[in-house]
Amino acid sequence: MRGWFDAFRNDGGPTLYSYSNRTPVTGDVNLITVFVIFFTLLAAFLIIFPGIRKEKLATFLTVILSLVVGTAILVAQYGSTWHTTSSNIVSSYSAFSKQKMAAEIGGYIGLMHINITYRLSPENNDSSDVEYNERFWWRTPTEMSESFKEALYRGAPFPIISLAEYFSLHQEGFSWGSKYREAGYYSSIMLWACFASWLLMMLLLMVVPRYGAYNMMLTGFLMLMTNLTYWSLLPCEPLVAHVDGSILIFNLGWNYWLLLVAGIGCLFAGIVITAIDLIFPHQFSTILEVDHDTPYDRHVIIEESFDRRNTKRKLAKIEDAFGDRIMRQLSSKLGNGREDEQGVINQAYTSHEPSELHQDFKDGSNRCNWSYPFPPMSRRIAT
Repeated sequence: MRGWFDAFRNDGGPTLYSYSNRTPVTGDVNLITVFVIFFTLLAAFLIIFPGIRKEKLATFLTVILSLVVGTAILVAQYGSTWHTTSSNIVSSYSAFSKQKMAAEIGGYIGLMHINITYRLSPENNDSSDVEYNERFWWRTPTEMSESFKEALYRGAPFPIISLAEYFSLHQEGFSWGSKYREAGYYSSIMLWACFASWLLMMLLLMVVPRYGAYNMMLTGFLMLMTNLTYWSLLPCEPLVAHVDGSILIFNLGWNYWLLLVAGIGCLFAGIVITAIDLIFPHQFSTILEVDHDTPYDRHVIIEESFDRRNTKRKLAKIEDAFGDRIMRQLSSKLGNGREDEQGVINQAYTSHEPSELHQDFKDGSNRCNWSYPFPPMSRRIAT
């Protein structure tokens, strides 16, 4: 039995799981989920893209831009790099300890939290397995203070406690936590508005690309307003943290710049598509449209409606001409009736005796449309 249970073990004792599993969190589950979803959609599009025959360039650019914008919105919503800092420090691992160790500390501020990393430098330390990644939430006014107390109770490294203290206190000069929470709160609301506008943009691009371009401009404008909101609500006095003599200065991170670039690209693309549609009406099209290249395609419907309007105009002109001709005929007959008070002369009952009236009728018989098929007959005079 001993050879069965101590196989492949150096010391012969039971497996020690506490040592081999002491590794820090190296990835954000929310961000990984977002990247997997959008990369799956991108891979599916690239697979079917060679089979597209029409509107290839417009479809490719529209789909890529839409996926990049959606990814940027969700990554900025759940990311931790809106305001970042990183520095090498020499400090003690625990409070009131005289032993100093070289390490790297970093602070990564998101909209609703801050990640503080702490890692010992392996060059100057024998124990290089010390690596921390602590997340402190501030979704509610008291959550940051509660997380700070929990970190104290767990015995987190002293540099992490020192940096988290700047965000946990809301008194006098230590008001950076409330300022960052306010900036993250309003920026998060703006980002959800951007996400709703992006969903509507995708729907309109598949139905009416013209209105999709209008909504694309709106989405880009909201994304830029999110950047402006976050930047304007940052603390007026920049946070400069001091950890054991080292200075940590926070700067705008790549989440901020990613959202800014995606917003500018979305706004610019919307303006370009709108300008093309205004200069060349109904020319911008993609295969994403409903019933594309079918009898129900919007181009076919527009052409048919245009031809139908022209047909109606032609029919209206014909009806007007036919009506005018009838009115002229009726007016001429009514006018002849007023001139001859004794009635209209009927060619079938003309008299055999010549008269001026009969001569006038012969002269105008060619112009009269009321002619009978039989020749004139002499009228019998009763004696």
